[in-house]
Amino acid sequence: MSHTIQAHELLTAFYQEADQRQYSWDMKPAELEAARPILQANPQLQIAVLRVALEQPPRQENQYSWHAQRAVQGLLSQLCKRHLPYTLEDTQALLQILQQDYRNYYLPSQALLRALSHPLATPETLVVCRPHLEGLREEVSSFYASADQRRQLKLIDDLLGGQQEQVIPLRPDAWGTQVKPLLETIEEQTREHWLVLLRHCALANSSTPSNKWLAEAKQHIKRLEAQNLAKLMCEWIGAFRKKHDERLDEENATLLKGLAWCCLELENEHLAAVLGDAAIEGYRKLLGIGPRAPKVAGACVYALKNMPGLDGAAQLERVRLNTKQATFLRGIEVALNEAAHRAGMSREDMEELTVPTFELQEGCRRVCIGEASVELRVVGARVQLQWFNAAGKPCKAAPANVKRDEKQALKDLKRLSDDMAHMLAAQRERIERLPLIERTWPLATWRKRYLEHPLVGTLAHHLIWRFTNGKRVDTGIWREGHLVDMHDQPLQLTDEAVVTLWHPVFSPAEEVLAWREWLEEQRITQPFKQAHREVYLLTDAERNTRVYSNRFATHILRQHQFNSLAIGRGWQSKLRLAVDDVYPPTMLSLPHWGLRAEFWVEGAGDNYETDINDAGTYFYLTTDQVRFYEIDAAENYAHAGGGGYVSNSWRGDDTAVPLALDQIPPLVFSEVLRDVDLFVGVASVGNDPTWQDGGPEGQYRDYWHSYGFGELSATAETRKQILERLIPRLSLAPRCRIEGRFLKVQGDLRIYKIHLGSGNILMEPNDQYLCIVPGRGANTTQDLYLPFEGDTVLAIILSKAFLLAEDTKITDPTITSQIGKRKITVP
Repeated sequence: MSHTIQAHELLTAFYQEADQRQYSWDMKPAELEAARPILQANPQLQIAVLRVALEQPPRQENQYSWHAQRAVQGLLSQLCKRHLPYTLEDTQALLQILQQDYRNYYLPSQALLRALSHPLATPETLVVCRPHLEGLREEVSSFYASADQRRQLKLIDDLLGGQQEQVIPLRPDAWGTQVKPLLETIEEQTREHWLVLLRHCALANSSTPSNKWLAEAKQHIKRLEAQNLAKLMCEWIGAFRKKHDERLDEENATLLKGLAWCCLELENEHLAAVLGDAAIEGYRKLLGIGPRAPKVAGACVYALKNMPGLDGAAQLERVRLNTKQATFLRGIEVALNEAAHRAGMSREDMEELTVPTFELQEGCRRVCIGEASVELRVVGARVQLQWFNAAGKPCKAAPANVKRDEKQALKDLKRLSDDMAHMLAAQRERIERLPLIERTWPLATWRKRYLEHPLVGTLAHHLIWRFTNGKRVDTGIWREGHLVDMHDQPLQLTDEAVVTLWHPVFSPAEEVLAWREWLEEQRITQPFKQAHREVYLLTDAERNTRVYSNRFATHILRQHQFNSLAIGRGWQSKLRLAVDDVYPPTMLSLPHWGLRAEFWVEGAGDNYETDINDAGTYFYLTTDQVRFYEIDAAENYAHAGGGGYVSNSWRGDDTAVPLALDQIPPLVFSEVLRDVDLFVGVASVGNDPTWQDGGPEGQYRDYWHSYGFGELSATAETRKQILERLIPRLSLAPRCRIEGRFLKVQGDLRIYKIHLGSGNILMEPNDQYLCIVPGRGANTTQDLYLPFEGDTVLAIILSKAFLLAEDTKITDPTITSQIGKRKITVP
């Protein structure tokens, strides 16, 4: 009897038993009686079974169910793992099946390619089979991009290349082409040791490094001098932080992962910052693709949490603040907790003790480069550079001889400046959230960690702090070497004083107003809204609804922008797809209070291209209620396209019971609603000046007009109060005045009304809409004093006011065509 006939009989029995036994996902082929004769057969018969199963697979539409299809998939995978004596004819036939039937899911294509690597290692076989391999590569390339696709393409390329070992384990993607030339700059002996280490890193295939892998890496690392090793690691890993809109090649990602693991025992502040950058870049989401290199980012997080000292932990906090995807955030949170546990301290203490100083003195650091020098100074929330020539005179940029002769020093300077700016932004966000965890310190501890810290102090000096000693409570700010109150009187504090970050919700309106006026008189710009922070108190409408707030309902938001904002503020949020599935609301966990806040949103629209993108994701969301629950209460869910939220009691949990709003601590209520106001204020389509026609198909025209020119939110009311005090001090004061919801600007050609909420513009006398789109990065108010940073709409309003006050000087045709040339009479 021929092997082919035997194979048919064996497979028929195998399929029938798989159907009868209801073969499941976790069942192994060897558990079937009919599989044993196949697995114990001679190699030639096993090859025949493999070919027959692939040439004539079980079809559900004929006589076999999916159980048989699933069973044969597992059987073929097992056979492919065996070193079978494939003939040239076998190899050609199997490659032809792969090429023709590649898209069928039951094909163990990658396992089969590995199995065929043995016969294809013979040059004669490779020559004959090359057309089949090239055809297969073209077929695989046309399939959708995925990690499996990249692995298979790499395997096919290795087969086509004769499986020769690479001298340099690099693939020519954006990162590989950037670092490969660096090899030529390494001294010969060091280069040989580095290449050995790179080859070992290319074997970093597991999710975490094994003890064996680490032990071998340690041996390779010993051959490199510590200074050279740190420099090479910073160069190679640091090259990945440059943004590119393409996924990292799978092999390069494995190599980079191994390099990150090699940093586990290196204590180096600069290297920790490089790993932090690489983690942020690896988690960065590419449009329509996904994260750029999540396994590289995960390896960097693993290295940072295990690095000696506290430099790694400091960067972990920065990675957390710059990562948006909830799945990755959970891993970073675990890493932070493990790092704190290893250091024997709380998360809060670790976050405060790990902030680098950058060798700053009074917010400044001077670096000599050649005969010149440069001063890095922290100004507000930015790092500014001031150059000085050899004679010590200020100059606008680096001298020509420095640019020519000190290229590496300039790279190091750029790296230092970026590190400082990134850490400054991370600390600003961390400090702003401190009231929500009711963080307190003894006076001496606070002085050391905040007031006297070279970097954090640049922020802390511009903030208001609350000092409690028994029943006595003082508020103060740092001014000219002293802590003073709002009347410029020095505070008399004792060591028993307890310090917290001041929040306006705890102070009467008179005190808040006094602090605002003091800051404006002293021309102090706070790193974020503190004295001018909006306070959200319970309204009569919310007392009537009792357990939910409708204050921010019925808005239309851009989903992707909203999602990014929410995650950046610590909320859990998922992009909603136009599918038959359910989603939880956008949620904020408040473990310190035992609470959970929910903001209910739903997908908007059902038209592809206008409402839904190619990936099936909604462009827009509609907003609904804000609710509060106990943190462990059952979650609520709603269908992606709407229909209302319900408790997940259908999953066996208790029904979630919302808490009465008057039971929520005022600080928590205010901060949660402030976040929601921010989401609406930034992500609302009503802010888009190009939506005067209501966006796609005009379906949101009424909403756009009501939001863009309607009643002011709490944020906009604060903006109005600031402008009322600020405008009289400006050169354009004679041409401006506040009227209701608008800043009215008297131009020479028209009168303009700028809405204080959206920044949209109407022109008198007929309230004609004027569309002005702010240029990216353009800021004509950078030299103008503002009492806090972060309100981009305020800056846009002022920028538009300066522009329109001199409307005869406007040359942009997109604006002049709307204004016209008719000069109006000034009343």
